[in-house]
Amino acid sequence: MSPVPFIAHPGFATLALPRHVALLAGLALFSGIVVRTMISVGVPDRPDARKAHTRVTPKSGGVGIVAAFLLGISLLYRFGEVSRLAAPLFVGVIAAAVLIAAVSLLDDLFDFPFLVKLGAQFLAALVAVGAGLSARKFDLPLLGAVPLGMAGPVLSLIWILFVTNAMNFIDGLDGLAAGTTLIACLFLAGIAGLHGGFFVYTTALLLAGGVAGFLPFNYPRARIFMGDVGSQFCGFMLAVLGIAATHYQRVSLSFLVVPLLLSGVLLDVTFTLVRRTVAGQNIARAHRGHLYQVAHRAGMDARWVAIIYWGFAIFGGVVVIGFLHAPTDWKPVVIFAPLLPFAMWAAYVVRRAGRAEIGPWG
Repeated sequence: MSPVPFIAHPGFATLALPRHVALLAGLALFSGIVVRTMISVGVPDRPDARKAHTRVTPKSGGVGIVAAFLLGISLLYRFGEVSRLAAPLFVGVIAAAVLIAAVSLLDDLFDFPFLVKLGAQFLAALVAVGAGLSARKFDLPLLGAVPLGMAGPVLSLIWILFVTNAMNFIDGLDGLAAGTTLIACLFLAGIAGLHGGFFVYTTALLLAGGVAGFLPFNYPRARIFMGDVGSQFCGFMLAVLGIAATHYQRVSLSFLVVPLLLSGVLLDVTFTLVRRTVAGQNIARAHRGHLYQVAHRAGMDARWVAIIYWGFAIFGGVVVIGFLHAPTDWKPVVIFAPLLPFAMWAAYVVRRAGRAEIGPWG
């Protein structure tokens, strides 16, 4: 696959990158202003047995992320002819994003049951897929592109639901979800830009701008949490971009790009779901049994736990670059590379939890 530098495209002149950096900075500033306002008016998140914080802290800081993203996407729709998708699909994706943000904000206010949240997520995913966003093929190393046919929309729905919930589940320590999202977006923007994926490039930058404005208020010591409105929105958009990266642009990227970027998050959630299922526990019930939560309960500083998961995202980005440029025979080896650091992390957490005698993981 030969990269097509975005600055070589007629719509991305030599000065495009500085302008996009300025746009990212402007959206970050706008997001920060909204987040600062939400600190004053945000919904209080009260401590309980399943939460890591010990004092009342406002949540719904994700409103800043959503507001900045929607401002940027409005500008993209108005002026970004090169980067936007065809109107029906573009409008459908944005409508779905607004829907997931609105319902998630209401969830922050009223704490909906899990099935209600899942139903809203399903509806938002259905809007996006119904508008035409659907995976058409799955690129497997050595086997090449495997057409998905009628299974494409169904698998796309499952993927969107899984990533949306994964980012929601992982948002339990200061800076963890926001930092992971920011790193994944920056890698995704760079990779998509170099391969002519202008919609993914621009949209990932818009999301990065919103998250960059929020993160200083959430790390190293949280003055506000992003809440479901932030975590579900970020997960939803990353899932959508993962599908969009496979087509709708000049050069199709592998569907494995976003899963590799989010490998730390997705492996933690998968590990936890499998462990709880085997143990006969209710996977829909709130708990503190994710690896990152167990590490914190065992005495590890929350700031270092977040940095480790940021490291997973950075490592995932490096793996993606290696995967896209690796010889065909080496691709199967490269895609499994994230399993090694995650296995080392899981073993460390298990050992640390045993020494700390924290009891059942939940």
